[in-house]
Amino acid sequence: MQFCGSDGEEQCSDRVYYTSKNVHHITSIQSWETNLLRASQQGQIVVANFITSWSNPCKDIAPTYAELADKYSSLLFLTVDADVLAELSSSWDIKALPTFYYLKDGRQVDKLVGANKSELHKKTTTMSKLSKPPPPPPR
Repeated sequence: MQFCGSDGEEQCSDRVYYTSKNVHHITSIQSWETNLLRASQQGQIVVANFITSWSNPCKDIAPTYAELADKYSSLLFLTVDADVLAELSSSWDIKALPTFYYLKDGRQVDKLVGANKSELHKKTTTMSKLSKPPPPPPR
């Protein structure tokens, strides 16, 4: 499964859409671990969104997730396809989709199960106050 959004894909159908450059698509365990380590080193909180390509609730909340990613650049937004990375999803006890985990130093500090847009806004806003801003990009 491929995601539509920050990876530059032009033609997409029957997929989850993201329009934010701050949504990072996790396609391997190594990528997951690298992003968590980088976030910990930079004092960032991670918002990990576990989804599937076929889930309508996942598709419905994708624009809200992208909007929050744009608004809260101090947070690191990750998306994990639960079908593609089934082992990772199982290790995080994913039972419903979407499931959002808020992680600090690789550990869960909050969780939201389901496509509740108002709760996603509320929890993400709260977490943004606990996260350090990202460092400026290298020149």
